Amino acid sequence: MEILSSMGPEGRKFIQSLERIYGDRAAEAVRLAFDVLDRHHAEFATESRPGTALPTRFTEKDALLITYGDMIAPETGTTPEKGSTALSRLGGFIDAHLPGLFSYLHILPFCPYSSDDGFSVMDYRIVDPALGTWIDVEALGRSRRLAFDLVLNHASAQGYWFKAFKAGTSPYDRFFITRPLNYDSTTVLRPRTHPLITPVQLDNGRIVGIWTTFSADQVDLDFSEPAVFAEFMDIILFYAARGARMLRLDAIAYLWKRDGTSCAHLSETHELVKALRAMIDGLGLDLVLLTETNVPHEENLSYFGNGDEAHMVYNFSLPPLTLHAFATGDAGPLSRWAAGLHVPEGGTMLNFLASHDGIGVTPARGLVDDFEQTIQAVQDRGGLVSYKATATGRVPYELNISWADAVARADADDAERAKALIASYGVACAMDGVPAVYFHSMFGSRNWTEGPEKLGYNRAINRQRPGLDELEASLADPDSLRALALAGLTSLLRERARRPAFSPAAARKALSTSGPVFLLERGSGSSAVLVAINCSRLAASFALPERWQAAVRGFDPASGHQVDLAQARDGIALAGYEVLWIELTPAT
Repeated sequence: MEILSSMGPEGRKFIQSLERIYGDRAAEAVRLAFDVLDRHHAEFATESRPGTALPTRFTEKDALLITYGDMIAPETGTTPEKGSTALSRLGGFIDAHLPGLFSYLHILPFCPYSSDDGFSVMDYRIVDPALGTWIDVEALGRSRRLAFDLVLNHASAQGYWFKAFKAGTSPYDRFFITRPLNYDSTTVLRPRTHPLITPVQLDNGRIVGIWTTFSADQVDLDFSEPAVFAEFMDIILFYAARGARMLRLDAIAYLWKRDGTSCAHLSETHELVKALRAMIDGLGLDLVLLTETNVPHEENLSYFGNGDEAHMVYNFSLPPLTLHAFATGDAGPLSRWAAGLHVPEGGTMLNFLASHDGIGVTPARGLVDDFEQTIQAVQDRGGLVSYKATATGRVPYELNISWADAVARADADDAERAKALIASYGVACAMDGVPAVYFHSMFGSRNWTEGPEKLGYNRAINRQRPGLDELEASLADPDSLRALALAGLTSLLRERARRPAFSPAAARKALSTSGPVFLLERGSGSSAVLVAINCSRLAASFALPERWQAAVRGFDPASGHQVDLAQARDGIALAGYEVLWIELTPAT
């Protein structure tokens, strides 16, 4: 354990967390953990600063792009050039169309998998040959910081670990959770409707019940076994050595199971996040922990802990509230939530709207009086509704639709749809935190209507892999939805990066409004910005707050145009889906 002394106070915190988690097996857990740390000691000595927790430095210049490694298919009817891979094709496309725009690139799971578009991992330490190699991954990280998924709640039923479990091979025979086939799961919080316990035949012929939170192909790992935790420590350090600068802890809320409870957000789960944070900070790793918890707002924020858990948390309430504002023309619930949002000191929100998954309904619970009209709007616009099981029956869990279709009426033309798309991201860019944009939002993708039927799951509607030639042809037409979306979102992100008022640490004050206009103050002093966004396709107006009446110019970040406010003291008119930034001192 020679590395313990170099970890400083974080080393003691790490051990204390393991003691609280593993009780009478703590000595075993500590021994296995430090065996891992000692194996990687040489890497720490050269790649990090042991014992010194690196500050999480996010600024207004930071933004994150979410994409699959194979998001762009080869040109139709062509054979990829020798040496070209899906990952290198993605990198070339990003470099060509998004130069310097995103400081972080989140590559969704890129390991070999058996289902769920990567989230049923078969081998955590290799890159799926269909995407490329570790050389391709590391190349993507040369000009940006990489976010990796850590799928730690479950592993593939087709992978080596589970095959070894069925064979009774140590230590994998203890890696997965078993329960009786008639297990009473009524208290368990369920994100899906399929049976929780899946019968599996072991190699010796015995039938056992396997815990499967998300699907029969995704088998829940047993973190009450110290060897499982040690294995994932090793994977984390392996990822850090290959360029990971952010780790997305997938489905972390469901990690620990205790009979008779909801098996969500348990104290052991939070303690495991604390242990990982102590390890990362104690080793001085340049690595951000991001928790993914699609749950009600307060439960989501709980993963900041007391500044000792996640560095960053997904802002899961932002997508449904923003969608509600654009679907109904009522920005009131969004404004009230933003006015009351408290982000713990030192914590950072990841402000996303769309992602590879759907739009969570649960995080809007208690924040919107009538979300049914938003659900209906999504269905009217070609979207789908996914459900989860509860004690009272199935209820809506998430909405599956492309964001470009979600925020605009079904018969909107490309110009109107692009304006709605850009204006909605104006909300995400205005909030304190780091904005995250999904590839399909950045390029104005519509619903892939045949996807769910073709692939068998609703989320496919927003997971199409467009061909390179189709993308390039659309972008070459300046009036296409793809080109309009790219131009407007690029301008919005670049202009945001020029203004310190949008730093995650800068002050935020949401102004109480009724109707379609969302008003938010960011920053302080002469560099402050008043953000005004019309969430409706119809014109709207608002009165300038008193302190802003000295401003004579506004700015449209989507077009880069200045707006004259000299004649607008009694009320400022906004066109449909207009974004306006009002500044006391315009950025230079």
